[in-house]
Amino acid sequence: MSTSFINKVKKVTFNWVIITVYSKLRVLKYWMLSDCKRIKGSAIRNSPVITNGMGEILFGNKVNLGVKISPFFLNTYIYLEARNEKAFISIEDGVWINNNAHIISDGPGITIGKDTLIGPNFTAYDSDFHDLRPDKRLTGIPLTGAIVIEQNVFIGSNVTILKGVTVGKNAVIATGSVVTKSIPKNAIAGGNPCKIIKENIAE
Repeated sequence: MSTSFINKVKKVTFNWVIITVYSKLRVLKYWMLSDCKRIKGSAIRNSPVITNGMGEILFGNKVNLGVKISPFFLNTYIYLEARNEKAFISIEDGVWINNNAHIISDGPGITIGKDTLIGPNFTAYDSDFHDLRPDKRLTGIPLTGAIVIEQNVFIGSNVTILKGVTVGKNAVIATGSVVTKSIPKNAIAGGNPCKIIKENIAE
């Protein structure tokens, strides 16, 4: 082997060690910043995760949060918040959530079904958080609605799912979509607002 090749291998190995140590320290840091006391189960934290709020956060088996050496791996974190005592986030078995996700429940709850794959920059909110009427914005009660993402859904990058939406089993949500209405099972949907592009993809 040439000296240049050996040096290159050493450099790559050194860089990988630095990245591994740095990422583990970041995971520890954000774990220490978390304040949610009602966590059931555990997840594989490949990137930093903050878990906040007075509600419940539930993890199934083999849940992966973050993807190593992927966009936003070194400079962002995943944020999970069950804001009040009735709020919950349930992430079921085999779910993969890529980096820089923000999932906030303000009451009705957010459920992510088994074996769902979610791309980076994902957002899910089950509440408007403020009344939409100008004169009630700081004093009114915001509208809420449970979010249910069923089993084996594939969600691309930069997707936002808003209150009251159900995404059916096996559905695909295209990159950049804003999902404001429910999507049936076995459908491909995309756009802002998200609309059905193709149905019955499992047939």
